[in-house]
Amino acid sequence: MWDERFNQDAYVYGEEPNTFLAQLWQELELAERSGPVLCLAEGEGRNAVHLADLGHEVTCVDLSRVGLDKAEQLAGRRGVNIQTVHADLGAYTPEPDTFAAVVMIFAHTPPQVRQHSLKMARQALKPGGYLILEGYTEDQIGRGTGGPGNPEMMFSQAELEQVFAGDEIVLAREIEREINEGLFHTGVGAVVQFVARKV
Repeated sequence: MWDERFNQDAYVYGEEPNTFLAQLWQELELAERSGPVLCLAEGEGRNAVHLADLGHEVTCVDLSRVGLDKAEQLAGRRGVNIQTVHADLGAYTPEPDTFAAVVMIFAHTPPQVRQHSLKMARQALKPGGYLILEGYTEDQIGRGTGGPGNPEMMFSQAELEQVFAGDEIVLAREIEREINEGLFHTGVGAVVQFVARKV
């Protein structure tokens, strides 16, 4: 599915970073911190390339080889380097305590994969590292402005708070906001925005 979706000249979610991520990164002054960043379900690379442009060493993981090829092309045009990993999030397990931040932007997967990837993301973080996540909630179903149509693939604030219960929760909220990211995220969306700092 994802290879087919990404197999076109246009960047289907745009070439600019997710606005929540870009704003949050600035507010937390993460651009001033050193340390590698892991972007999960990164697709065509818009967020990874933005973070690399800020001077970070970025690894992006995705199931779609076509998407990752486009991510590398975007990085080349912007004059930055990123590392791409072609992997299924249900099986991918990076080295623990490695990353200063893990980014999950609209990383929608089936429930078992989501649970694995959230726990894996936490393990991958260094102590003091940040998880930054935005995703659609079940309230997005039927809006026609983006995201999967299956409620089981949606995020919830309660689930995220449970996984990161032992950490510092910096931000946790379910809101509606206008999203304009390429062809497939266009209009008002129901999202959860979540930031946790690993203790």
